[in-house]
Amino acid sequence: MMTTPMVAAVLVPLVLWRMVSRIRRLTSRQRSKTWRHRTTLVFFPLLVLVLGAVSLKGGLLGIAALVAGLPVGAVLGRMAIKRTRFEQVGDDYYFTPHAPIGLAVAALFMGRMAWRAWEFYQEGAFQHPEAFQHHEFVSNPLTLVIFGVLAGYYMSYAFGLLSWRQRSASLTIPA
Repeated sequence: MMTTPMVAAVLVPLVLWRMVSRIRRLTSRQRSKTWRHRTTLVFFPLLVLVLGAVSLKGGLLGIAALVAGLPVGAVLGRMAIKRTRFEQVGDDYYFTPHAPIGLAVAALFMGRMAWRAWEFYQEGAFQHPEAFQHHEFVSNPLTLVIFGVLAGYYMSYAFGLLSWRQRSASLTIPA
């Protein structure tokens, strides 16, 4: 059986690597891939539904928090898409995200997840799996509102990218 330090030795580098790759993605020019934008528009609503169902155990406050975060994130996503730089090079489409808004949303979510992990570590929930079952990691209303902001942001941003691609495609006249 793996001990907590062994699990941390594996998870911490993995989480840090994902954070760095996310930050790079939020601050650099990227090729627009419609399949990725569509996947975001399927994945995040499904995740919102799953988290909503899980949070029902804790009452309506969790659902209300999740639902309250969604429009905030959607507004932030709309603001970010308006500040995104778009370009077409030949048949390829590229965009450079507006970094400050995306970084703020990502940092808010990553910070909350780190805080929740620290709380669970302090309570010893990681060392005793049965204790982990009694403390829902994500059903905390603050966690849910922050996830709602993240989900609303990514869904709104993906929708904006697909809209841009559709407008750009209709402007391109085939030879």
